[in-house]
Amino acid sequence: MRTGYFYSLVFALMTSASIAAFAEPAAKLETSAMPLAVQASAPVESARINLNGADSVTLQRGLSGVGEAKAKAIVAYRDSNGPFSSVDELLEVKGIGKAILDKNRDKLEVN
Repeated sequence: MRTGYFYSLVFALMTSASIAAFAEPAAKLETSAMPLAVQASAPVESARINLNGADSVTLQRGLSGVGEAKAKAIVAYRDSNGPFSSVDELLEVKGIGKAILDKNRDKLEVN
C-alpha cells in the first residue's frame, strides 16, 4: 500500500514538471511581442489639437476636463469672435479656467 502512494506521488511530480517545461516558452513569446504594440501607439499621443479648426467632438475627446458643453462654448466663442490668436485666449471662454488650460496646454495649438 505504501508503494502505491509513492508511485502516485512520483507520477504527479513528473507530470507537473513536464507541464511547467512546456508552459515556459509560451510566456517568453508573449513578453517579446509587447514592446511592438507600445511602439505602434506612440505617434498618436503627439498629435495636437488646432483650436481654430477643431469641432466640438474633437475638443471634447482630446482635452481633459472639457465636456460637451465646454466644447460647444469654445466653438461658439470662435464663431462669434473669430479665430483664436493664442492658446491663452481660451481663458475668455465661459467655463474654461486656468486649471483646465494648464492641463491641456501641451495638447493645443493655434494655426
